[in-house]
Amino acid sequence: MISKIDKNSVRKRRHERVRKVISGTSECPRMNVYRSLNHIYVQVIDDTKGVTLVSASTMEKAVKEQIADLSKTEAAKVVGKVAGEKALAAGIKAVVFDRGGYLYTGRVKAVADGAREAGLDF
Repeated sequence: MISKIDKNSVRKRRHERVRKVISGTSECPRMNVYRSLNHIYVQVIDDTKGVTLVSASTMEKAVKEQIADLSKTEAAKVVGKVAGEKALAAGIKAVVFDRGGYLYTGRVKAVADGAREAGLDF
């Protein structure tokens, strides 16, 4: 019998490898992406203090109204843009992008593009 590969455990191992290298500081925090089947979540984190500075997701009321009739990829771009705008309002200009072990394509890439459109540098 062939055992099925658990893609999430593979993603978690990849994320652990990446997190050994990537760390956010107060000058340049880490922008983390989590992707579920239906939603996408973005956090801007200062790892030195262990504090989430900014967050955005498709679950927020303001974002839900904007993404009512959009696809998941288009919704991810809106979430990235909202997270970027919140980060700029909090005085954050540059971040380190942490894709969370996901491949840089589809919704993860859309989040990055939306944040860049908002004016974040990474």
